Amino acid sequence: MGAKIKIRDKEYPCRQTMGALLRYKRETGQDISKLESSDASGMVIFLWCCVASASKADGVEFNLSLEEFADCCEIETLNSFTEQMAKEAESKKKVKAKPSQK
Repeated sequence: MGAKIKIRDKEYPCRQTMGALLRYKRETGQDISKLESSDASGMVIFLWCCVASASKADGVEFNLSLEEFADCCEIETLNSFTEQMAKEAESKKKVKAKPSQK
């Protein structure tokens, strides 16, 4: 199932999904590729999208609005999410950079 985050003393699944990308575009009007890790509000929106999408996929009830979610989201939670995204992006770069073996 992947990572979980705790909001209002309840754990929710949190992962990047195609649904999260669609939600982000719908909420912001921008493609996720434009999101910079220094954009705190954009990162909160994307985190909310990841939780909403993963919860939907896993059949977990999640009915916090974006603003309710942001009100309850700790800075440490956002920082962990941002760090995890950076690690995933770096590992993808390393995989792409490896020469193919024949």
